[in-house]
Amino acid sequence: MTIPDDLRYTKDHEWIKLLEDGSSALAGITDFAQSELGDIVFVELKPAGTKLKEHEVFGTVEAVKTVADLFAPVAGEILEVNGALDAAEIVNKDPYGEGWLVKIRIDDPASVAGLLDAAAYRQLTGE
Repeated sequence: MTIPDDLRYTKDHEWIKLLEDGSSALAGITDFAQSELGDIVFVELKPAGTKLKEHEVFGTVEAVKTVADLFAPVAGEILEVNGALDAAEIVNKDPYGEGWLVKIRIDDPASVAGLLDAAAYRQLTGE
């Protein structure tokens, strides 16, 4: 199970990576989440321009066996939805790279520091 040290995590198994501009970030689901869900067949996300509150549902991931809600790791606005998700299996293959879900402009960049670091996420998942 891969848990990169340079990301922050939620207890709901989303990750977030602050980008170089310091006010936007990429977000997605963790390797743990995609492996628990199984083969992902469809991803539905709110469109760019949507304002999100922390922990608000911003979409769903549909796997062969189940559908799971996606929760915003921080408050902000969706700037971009990953166009490569038309091939939803990319989330299984590369959850931290090409399988990112949304780019968010963060209301309070300091809020990212309040999320789980890699060590705390490893403890949560038992990895």
